[in-house]
Amino acid sequence: MNNITIGQYIPGTSWLHRLDPRIKLFSLVILLVATFIVPISSEIIPIITMAFILLGVILLTWTSGIPMRKVFNGLRPIVFLLTFTFFIQLFYVKTGTLLTTLEFHISVTSLAALVFFIMFYQWSKAYIKFRILYFFFAVFMVFFLQYLLPYVGLFSYRLELYDQGLLRAGFIFIRITNVIIMTSLLTFTTMTTDLNYAIESLLKPLKWIKVPVDVIAMMLSLTLRYIPTLLGETEKIMKAQASRGVDFKESKFKDKVIQIISLLIPVFVISFKRAEDLGNAMEVRGYVIGAKRTKIDQFSIGLSDILSVIVVLIFLAGVILSQVML
Repeated sequence: MNNITIGQYIPGTSWLHRLDPRIKLFSLVILLVATFIVPISSEIIPIITMAFILLGVILLTWTSGIPMRKVFNGLRPIVFLLTFTFFIQLFYVKTGTLLTTLEFHISVTSLAALVFFIMFYQWSKAYIKFRILYFFFAVFMVFFLQYLLPYVGLFSYRLELYDQGLLRAGFIFIRITNVIIMTSLLTFTTMTTDLNYAIESLLKPLKWIKVPVDVIAMMLSLTLRYIPTLLGETEKIMKAQASRGVDFKESKFKDKVIQIISLLIPVFVISFKRAEDLGNAMEVRGYVIGAKRTKIDQFSIGLSDILSVIVVLIFLAGVILSQVML
């Protein structure tokens, strides 16, 4: 549960923490647009652009004072999706230049080696510090064992590795990684109340067409705020059930289904209770849907905010210009 970083705020005094929340949210949208504008191509300009974005994201993380391990932990819930997407591109993209052909065998020896290795991986990953890298190593070993042990083959399959497939796989992998890290940095460095103000301010033009911007902003901010809260409550329930003999890892599939149901019921009860308490607290403090509200913190655009907007707009213009020149 600690791996899900959405909605978590880490206090700090870095320049990224001090930026106006409206500027941070606007800059994030611009950077996401620029990231998805970069096409998947073997040309040198898109490759340099995507590498520059990755280096920029790493630099942002380093200068924000957020622990790099905390940021990479946010990738753990989607590491399987990243790996699956990567290999799908390798196996199904058949365009470009053929680099090599690899033949894998499912045999008695390879199956035995895979079973042994998976058991070893499940046991040893609890003692590994960098589990994401260890997971990638485990995936590599799964294919390497099938390639290394071709004896008494049951059946075999081939991987025709093309340059375009490898390029697309790497592009998509880096693009998703950049998006997750950038969005994580926003929630790491911005309090929920400030994020609510930023969303409401940027969506203010929609009020002209009678869109309830303040209500939408409040709903989004409360959703982000209560994700870590509910995850914390879920973790407490899991520990309480584990102390009573429930094992979520080693039990059978049927028992796991029963255990998940027994976990979801108290989580739903707690979430409804939390929602009721929050509604009562907001009502006591005079919150009225649609009414004009005052704010404790008054934000003003400073020089660093203006420079940040200029930098991201120049970057977006550079990305668009580079695509026009291709």
